[in-house]
Amino acid sequence: MEILHPLAEQYALAHSSALHEPLDQLHAHTLATHPESHMISGPLQGHLLSMISRLIRPLRILEIGTFTGYSAICLAAGLQQDGVLHTLERREEDARTAKAFIGKSIYASKIQVHIGDAHQLIEDIQEEWDLVFVDADKTGYMDYYEQLMKKVRSGTWLLFDNMFFHGEVLQDEIKGKNARAIHAFNEHVRGDERTENTLLTIRDGLMLIRKR
Repeated sequence: MEILHPLAEQYALAHSSALHEPLDQLHAHTLATHPESHMISGPLQGHLLSMISRLIRPLRILEIGTFTGYSAICLAAGLQQDGVLHTLERREEDARTAKAFIGKSIYASKIQVHIGDAHQLIEDIQEEWDLVFVDADKTGYMDYYEQLMKKVRSGTWLLFDNMFFHGEVLQDEIKGKNARAIHAFNEHVRGDERTENTLLTIRDGLMLIRKR
């Protein structure tokens, strides 16, 4: 299902600022070589991630789900001078790709790639997060959220991707396990008094959350 009219998306992209290299190269490489290339954030959402990061000016960013590194490079744009982004990826091949392209970026010294189970890595990395971006296994969103709620302080911003799950949550009957998990997560966040949130209709849906 098309969530956003393709012409509207093309127009928006054409009227957005250009992203720095190696993002174009990384985007093209992922589309050409990765069997799940649709998972990449892409230029339009990448612009938004960079802008949000610049608005927040975080000292520490946590990303859960590196994929090939595109979103990490975008998010790093807003880091403070001595800021660091920690990104977590369970698939070694994707982590290798991410490291290669991150190494070509101007933020190479600010991004640390960790390979392993995200739930364990969240506990192992002792930092106070200013901004968190989650784009990982959809059935794990609820657990990630609750784990993060125990660790992040008031004022922390959290972004969760794929809130429409390719339009499946908009169907009268939600069938797939991932879509059901995303719908349950959306309902949970909406009713959570610990946070305030807004669901943005960019790309596949981006949930913007702030811990009260």
